[in-house]
Amino acid sequence: MFDYDLFVIGAGSGGVRAARMSAGYGAKVAIAEDRYMGGTCVNVGCVPKKLYTYAAHFSQACGDSRGFGWQSDIPAFDWHILRDNKTREISRLNGIYDQLLDGSGVTVFDGRAAIIGKHTITVNGQSITAKYILIATGGWPFVPEFPGSELALTSNEIFDLPEFPATILVVGGGYIALEFAGIFAGLGSKTTLSYRGDIPLRHFDKDVREKLFVESQRHIDMKMNSNVSSIEKTADGLHVTFAEGDDMIVDCVLYATGRKPNTRDLGLEHTGVTTHKNGTIIVDEFYETTEPGIYALGDVVGHMALTPVATAEGMVLASNLFKHTRKTLNYANIATAVFSHPNVGTVGLTEEQALEKHSTVLVFESDFKHLKHTLSGNPERTYMKIIVDEASDRVLGMHMMGADAGEIIQGFAAAMQCGITKAQLNATIGIHPTAAEEFVTMRQARAS
Repeated sequence: MFDYDLFVIGAGSGGVRAARMSAGYGAKVAIAEDRYMGGTCVNVGCVPKKLYTYAAHFSQACGDSRGFGWQSDIPAFDWHILRDNKTREISRLNGIYDQLLDGSGVTVFDGRAAIIGKHTITVNGQSITAKYILIATGGWPFVPEFPGSELALTSNEIFDLPEFPATILVVGGGYIALEFAGIFAGLGSKTTLSYRGDIPLRHFDKDVREKLFVESQRHIDMKMNSNVSSIEKTADGLHVTFAEGDDMIVDCVLYATGRKPNTRDLGLEHTGVTTHKNGTIIVDEFYETTEPGIYALGDVVGHMALTPVATAEGMVLASNLFKHTRKTLNYANIATAVFSHPNVGTVGLTEEQALEKHSTVLVFESDFKHLKHTLSGNPERTYMKIIVDEASDRVLGMHMMGADAGEIIQGFAAAMQCGITKAQLNATIGIHPTAAEEFVTMRQARAS
């Protein structure tokens, strides 16, 4: 009856995983992508951002090395080499995605797909039918409208600037804003972060936010409770005026004020698919929309905007559709990291969330100078925090700010999934000398 068993709109992490797994289960699958293989993460998100983060840390590493006897100047930075090497690596990854889909027997359409009926899609003027349709189109950067807003760049463009900006204003207070501010400051740009709130990273643990704010001020001009009112192009650069009355001139303005569901021109009006007020598509626990047979997952549904979450959702959906299981995804204790300077890693509940759900919680914390910096002279601090339910002794949350925080938290996330208790953490022998061993040596709870 149909051309395909499953037609996927969007070849990002979630869409590709769902397509490949479904084809592996014997389904006839097609996927359409109108921009680039791998979606946001591979092309203008996680991967290039992490590569640029590595680059930004080298200047600090060169400075730190002097305390260890390396008496050399910090070498000159060449933006074009970094940018072009990144582009080659992304092209390689795009090719790998093409190979993976081809090897799985998935048909690929290059073009924007739109739904024109319950089981019908159109792409490049061709009408295609499918038993199931999956929307996996992700999110898109959002810039509010104001005079001169068209002069602001987003994360879609910032990786490929023709020239490196000597000065940059980053607007936003989420992890994307913090990461890019750290990147450009580390690469040598005079960097200002403008945020409308008091402290960035609104949904993270309060202590971690405050500690990172202190560290960020060492290399970024943190302009809090601030709102841009206009941007004007002048002979000297971009003239930015703030609602508070002050102004500044910079070479570049990056807006990282959030993302919106990428549902433009998808043809949702031809279906019974409904959305929340913020535009995210409404789905049930099995990712089915309010139109039977049409599914959605990943950033476009607004769960957790993380690549591993989208891929996990894709695997669950493929199993349910073509192995006839009834799996659901557990969103508790999903670890995440902010590749700021220094990094932040977190898993489980914040202290604020824990206090809302449990009558009594115990908080263990450690704030110290990393062993490396006893010789480097770098004032950077490391902070770790454990939140425990006093009644059950179960660990509710683990948080860290410091070098390699994401790498360290990933291991403890597995323990959190297994329901680790504080007693079990205490019984774990640490690796010495490491920063990670602090998580198994904290014995004294913080005074309430």
